[in-house]
Amino acid sequence: MNSILPQLGDWRGTQELLEGQEKQLALSLSWAARSPFYARRFGSGAQPSGSDDLAGLALTTKQDLRDNYPFGLLAVEKERLATYHESSGTAGHPTPSYYTAEDWTDLAERFARKHVGITPSDTLLVRTPYALLLTGHLAHAAARLNGATVVPGDNRSLATPCSRIVRALHDLEVTLTWSMPTECLMWAAGARAAGYEPGAADFPALRALFVGGEPLSGPRRERISRLWGVPVVEEYGSTETGTLAGECPEGRLHLWADRARFEVFDPDTGVCSPEGAGQLVVTTLYREAMPLVRYNLEDTVEVSYEECPCGWHLPTVTVLGRSAFGHDVNGRKVTQHRLEELVFGLPDADEVLFWRARAEPGRLRVQIEAAPDRAEGAAARLTEALRSRLGVTASVEALRPGGLLPTELLRAMPDVVKPRSLFGPDEDWDKALLYQ
Repeated sequence: MNSILPQLGDWRGTQELLEGQEKQLALSLSWAARSPFYARRFGSGAQPSGSDDLAGLALTTKQDLRDNYPFGLLAVEKERLATYHESSGTAGHPTPSYYTAEDWTDLAERFARKHVGITPSDTLLVRTPYALLLTGHLAHAAARLNGATVVPGDNRSLATPCSRIVRALHDLEVTLTWSMPTECLMWAAGARAAGYEPGAADFPALRALFVGGEPLSGPRRERISRLWGVPVVEEYGSTETGTLAGECPEGRLHLWADRARFEVFDPDTGVCSPEGAGQLVVTTLYREAMPLVRYNLEDTVEVSYEECPCGWHLPTVTVLGRSAFGHDVNGRKVTQHRLEELVFGLPDADEVLFWRARAEPGRLRVQIEAAPDRAEGAAARLTEALRSRLGVTASVEALRPGGLLPTELLRAMPDVVKPRSLFGPDEDWDKALLYQ
C-alpha cells in the first residue's frame, strides 16, 4: 500500500482536511497538464496551481471524455498503465478510464475503507460486471489486497445465473457480497425458489452486503437488511473516477475528500459551491494516469460538511442519481427515489420486493408483486400512500410472485457451452460459434 496516501485519522477536522487538499492540488494539476486534453484547456500561459485557479476553469464533461477517446486524457507514458476501462457508453461512444499500478492500489484501498472490514477469513462474492467496467475488478482487487477469497460471480455472464449465485452463497459459505441493491432482492427470491429462506438459518456465514451502482432509498435498504439479517453497506463511485464515497459506522455515506476535491454544481445558475444540492463535480488529487479537473459526474447529490459522530471529519453525501429527474403526473413531479420509499414502506408481510411504474398524463400506473393473500390490501395501501404523500392519482395492480420477475428465471441453470463448428446429423448446427 502506498504510504504517502492519506489514511483515516490523519486529519483532525475540516480545516486540516482542506489544507491537505490544497497541498496536493498543485501536483495533481501539474499531472493533468501533461495530458493533451488539459494541455489545450489550460493554454500556454500560467498553469493553474491551486483552488483559487479552479473557479476559472470550465467543467470537464462526459462528452469531453468521449470526444478524447481513447487516450486524449492520458498523462503518463502508455507503458505505465496497469488497466484500461470504459463505462457503459451509449450509441458506440465509450467513456474511457485508465490507471497506473499506483492508481490502482489507491482505488483498492479506498474500496476496502468500509466500517465492515474485509479480512483474510472472508469469502467475497463479486456480483457486478467485470468486462470493461471498473466495478467487478475493483472489488476483486480490494478483496485480494486484504487477503480474502474471491468468488467472481459476474452478473453479465451466462455462466452465473441467479440459481448458481444462490448455490454459491449457501455452499461456499460466502461472508460478504458486492452487488447492486436489486441483486440482493433477486437472491432472496431465488433462495425461496430453491427451498431456502434468506437469513441466518440457511445462510449463517453471511455478515454484510456491500452495495452500490444505483440510488438506494432508506426504506429499501432497511428491507434488504431485514431480509438477510445483516448490515447493508453502501458505496458510491463510477468507472471514470473509482470509489468516491463509503459508509461510516453511523450509517452515513462520506465523500473521500482526502483523495479528491468536491464541488456541487447548480445547473440552473451555473454556480459551484462546496456543499448543498446539485450535480457532483470531482477534481482528483492522487490519480496520475488520468487526472480529472472539475469533472461533472451529472449525478444529483446533496453534500454537507456538518460533523458526523463517526469522527472521520469528511463531508457526507446523499446520492439521488439520475432518478432525481422525474416525470410529471397531474402537475406533480414523480421520481423513482420517492416511489421507492413508498413501495418499500409497505409492511414486510406484503412481501413486495419488485415493482415498476409508468408515468402517464393523467395517472401513475404501478405494478407490484405481493403475497397472494395480501395483494388487495397491499394495492390499497400503496394507492393511498401515493395519493396522500405524492398527491397523484394512481392505478396500482398487485401481481402474484413471478409476475414481474419470472420464477423460472430464478431457477434456471442454462447450459453454457464453448462454441464449436462440427455437428452430428440430428444436432442444430445453427448454434455454431454461439455460447449457448
